[in-house]
Amino acid sequence: MKKILSSLLLGLFIISFNSEYVLANSTTIPTKTTQTKTTTQTQQPALNVKPLDVVNNPSEYMRKRVCMTGKFSKFSTLGLDYKPAFRSSDKYISFLFFRDDVVGTIPLSELKMFISRKLAEKLPDLNEGDTIKVTGTVFSNALGDAWLDAENIQLIHSKK
Repeated sequence: MKKILSSLLLGLFIISFNSEYVLANSTTIPTKTTQTKTTTQTQQPALNVKPLDVVNNPSEYMRKRVCMTGKFSKFSTLGLDYKPAFRSSDKYISFLFFRDDVVGTIPLSELKMFISRKLAEKLPDLNEGDTIKVTGTVFSNALGDAWLDAENIQLIHSKK
């Protein structure tokens, strides 16, 4: 009887230990955190990248802050209100670079960049062909494309 009881207790201990290990090392089960938010958060430094590098491998840049330079094509509604990578057309506007790997003026539509309408209103007038520098975070790779939240757009060179 003692042998059976000790075997059962040992079995329960092993099951309990393994369950705690799985829960502690699982990335899909949310855990409670007791940390409080700090008022000053440090941003990760932005990686200097080429737009086509982000387009060719969006998964590599997921949740990373990037900085890239390109020729401004236009403001657009491309990608807005798309559920898997949702950005509301009420609060955001999207914009495009021109492709730099072809001759002519073809938009790089595989790179969907968004900026809040409040920030966009504060930008200087941008014209087609202006060189701009964009800093932001890649937040999705839906449809195999790169989706970026722009936090800053800087005019580098005006075409006019």
